[in-house]
Parts: sequence; C-alpha cells; structure tokens
Amino acid sequence: MSIQGSQAAALRWDLSGFGDEIDDDPRVQAAVMRALGASHIEVRSAWGTNIVDLSEEQLAQLKGVLDEAGLNVSAIASPIGKVDVELPVEHEVERLGRALRAAEVLGAPYIRIFSFYYEGKAPEQVREAVIERMAALARRAEGTGVTLVHENEKDIFGDIPSRVADIVTSVGSPALKLAWDPANFVQVGVKPFTEGYELLRPHVVYLQVKDALFADGSVVPAGEGDGEVLRTVEALRDSGYTGFASLEPHLAEAFSLGGFSGPYAFGVAARAFAKVLEAAGVEAG
Repeated sequence: MSIQGSQAAALRWDLSGFGDEIDDDPRVQAAVMRALGASHIEVRSAWGTNIVDLSEEQLAQLKGVLDEAGLNVSAIASPIGKVDVELPVEHEVERLGRALRAAEVLGAPYIRIFSFYYEGKAPEQVREAVIERMAALARRAEGTGVTLVHENEKDIFGDIPSRVADIVTSVGSPALKLAWDPANFVQVGVKPFTEGYELLRPHVVYLQVKDALFADGSVVPAGEGDGEVLRTVEALRDSGYTGFASLEPHLAEAFSLGGFSGPYAFGVAARAFAKVLEAAGVEAG
C-alpha cells in the first residue's frame, strides 16, 4: 500500500448531521443519528424553534436529551446573516450573542453563518457593507473559543468562490473560517472542486454534505449529482482533513432557513455518503 493509501486508511472523520431534517423532536433526531453511527449532531432547531430563539430552559433540556443519547454537537446551524444587508450591523451581532450562548451550553465548537441578502443591488454595491458586518461578527466571536464558519449559499454575497474568498481574507480573523457546501455551489452554476477547491481549501474547516444537479438545481444524495463530492473528499483526505462531515440532505423539501428529509430519506443520504467515503478510503462515525 502507498503512503497516501496508508494515510487515507488511517483518516477518520466525525459524522454529524442537521437533526431537524429528521424530525422536530430532538429525541427522534438523536435516535436516528445514533442509528446511523454518528457521534455528533448539528443543531438548527428543536421542537420547531430555531436555535437562536430557544430559551435557557429549552437549551438545558436539549443538552440533556443529547447527553442521554451520547451525542456531541458539531455546530450551531444559525440563521445569522440570512437577512438583508441594509439592516443595522448590531442586528446580527445581537443574534450572534444568542447563538454563542447556545454553543456554550451545547459545547459546539462551530457556528454556521451567512453573508447577507442584497436583492435588487449588484454585489459590488454591497461589498463594503457585507465586509463590515462579517468583521463585526468575527470580532464578537473572537476569544470565545467558537469559530464562525461561513456557508456558501445562493442569493447571498458569498455565493461563488471568489466572493467567499474575498470575505474570509478581507476580514482576516481567526474566528472566521469556511464551511464547504457542494450543492450550493452547483445551484449558482459553479463546479465546486474544479472552480473553488484550490482557492478556498486553506480556509475550509467544516464539510456540509449534500449534492445537486446543474440541470435544475435539485438536491440529490451525495455522489449522485454534479457537486464533485468524491473528488472533494479525496482532496480533503489527501490534505489531512480530519474534521466534521455533516449531512444536510434536503431530499424532501428546502426553504429559506433550512430543509427537511425525514428519517427514511436522511438514511438514504447517509448511505450514499458512506459509499463516497468508502471509495475514498475514509472512515466516519
């Protein structure tokens, strides 16, 4: 076996997933994630309530449910930055405070964020305002022990690789890194690995797992679309990536603040990604 093959065989990634794509009830979320062999869960909402709107009592209850199931939290999947860029800087900084509190209670090392809607304007018109807001969010997170990860997504400033790179390099904070979402790149006409990996890899610390088709933007299980998932996994493997792989299937429904799959489709997504990992010689659990 080659040295590269030996390294690949030794790599193990922590499997996680967006629990609310399974069910509103965190007990059901936890049960399915454990059944799939996952060690972690990503929290976007519980009992139908977004993570930034959960009360202290609900956060404590959620912590108890996950502890009982033996699950750790990989990330807080916040909606921070999914608002119009014209809102005051303080609007999202205040909401980030609530996400940071959730991360503290649940022991999450990462918080997912976005880089603002700007309907009716050109990207260059809002760039300065976006960077100002992203820098303010990063400053708020600095010193907390939590890293913000920007998710590339359609309709926000950071949708294509060049603008994603612009954000993270312009802010230049150790508290702001990147989450990689191949399906979202496909939905804005980008070949993820071919056109974005080399540019963004130095800043990528978190992998979100979903795939999509160029033909109509529809989301499909990992490895069954145009998201170059296997090529990306192999490249991450070769670079020594040992972080999280978080399932976000969106196989039944997608909407502005998230998506839904249900237990069965979530299992389909997990098994599809397991095939990708097997082909790349990477373990996950």
